[in-house]
Amino acid sequence: MDAPGGLTQNPFAVLTLIAAPALLTNAASLLAMSTVNRILRASDRMRALSKDLESEETSDKSHRLLVQVNRTEKQALILLRALRSIYIALGCFAAASFISVIGATLANSEQRFWFRLMGSAALIIGSVGVGGLMWGCVNLLLAVKVSLLNITEEAAMIREREQKRASARVREVR
Repeated sequence: MDAPGGLTQNPFAVLTLIAAPALLTNAASLLAMSTVNRILRASDRMRALSKDLESEETSDKSHRLLVQVNRTEKQALILLRALRSIYIALGCFAAASFISVIGATLANSEQRFWFRLMGSAALIIGSVGVGGLMWGCVNLLLAVKVSLLNITEEAAMIREREQKRASARVREVR
């Protein structure tokens, strides 16, 4: 009797069952590595802001730097939330791959119930993984938005500082 879904008729069917979660696992792994790097960059940024605050004497700039400290902390927390989601996705994809392999071994047996159960479990767990990956990406976009707010504010501070320097040079020339 032919196996459910024609696994014996199509040699690529088992490969597809295993390859799809494996590719998603690879993508999630790369996303996790880049997210960890972004968390480390936020940590470096926090240290730089701390040094700037220690050397700052004017309260206006100190206030602006404190706003950036708060945003950088918020960004790091969002990145952590993204990383959690990505790790959940990684676990789900690995589990879906493993369950798919087990299910594929049951394709030629008379264990139709277990074959269907493994297929359903792999699909559900893989779907949870895709959801985790999507949620992680949404959080990464939110973290970028917070980062851009800091970049915009820092650019404004740089422009303001340079305008003051240019004005001071003009006064010196007169």
